[in-house]
Amino acid sequence: MTTLKFSGEVAGFYRRYRRGYPEAVLDALVAEFGLTAEDTALDLGCGTGQLTLPLAARTRAVVGMDPEPDMLAEARKAAAGVTNVCWLVGADSDVSALELVLGGEKLGAVTIGQALHWMDHETLFPALHSLLRPGGGVAVVTNGAPMWLHDTPWSNALREYLSGWLGKPLVRTCGAEQEEQDRYRASLAAAGFTTGETDVDYEDEIDLEHLVGAVYSAMPEDLLPKPDERAGFEERLSVAVSPFAPFVEPVRVRVVSGRKDATSV
Repeated sequence: MTTLKFSGEVAGFYRRYRRGYPEAVLDALVAEFGLTAEDTALDLGCGTGQLTLPLAARTRAVVGMDPEPDMLAEARKAAAGVTNVCWLVGADSDVSALELVLGGEKLGAVTIGQALHWMDHETLFPALHSLLRPGGGVAVVTNGAPMWLHDTPWSNALREYLSGWLGKPLVRTCGAEQEEQDRYRASLAAAGFTTGETDVDYEDEIDLEHLVGAVYSAMPEDLLPKPDERAGFEERLSVAVSPFAPFVEPVRVRVVSGRKDATSV
């Protein structure tokens, strides 16, 4: 996984403002991999636990793994009272070490929520194959495109403002582009998985506070406006987007899955 600086305050913004996942997404994961209360799952690149925690409600235990300690500190706060999750500092390059943690137990599923674009998936998928039980698998879950890349007036205004502030165009789709997902699917197939795809579509209306918070949650710490600069940043952002309220965001959650053959070892 690429070394990032999604740390410090950014981790707090991430926990508070990053969107969670509809129950239909969890239903799809359970159905695809036959998950039960006897299974253990791995949420790789777990961030502050937006997918880890609902997955824990559907399985015996979940390992949340992320390279950023501050993200895991926030995840632990969000998980107060949840007893079947453990948090590990680690990247995609560390998954082979899970053999020691699991003690020979096989995983029912590995989820990667809006994080695979930071990983070496061509190396990762073969490494995960041996960690999974027969019928288990890998789910690459894309939680919608970035809010500044929609074709709506408020999103266009947000993109123009942020591009001007950063001094460069915003084009990264964070794994939401069809071409990227096709590459993931091909890599899963090459690693021996049977691939599938599920979409969950809905609309989400957010207020200005959540719009700003989501922007902050997507910034590496070194790009986050300094505390004494934020009032001005937020005022100018508000001027840019407020004429186009309400902020209704079309969200497509896509699950690209790779299931291990039921007869595999």
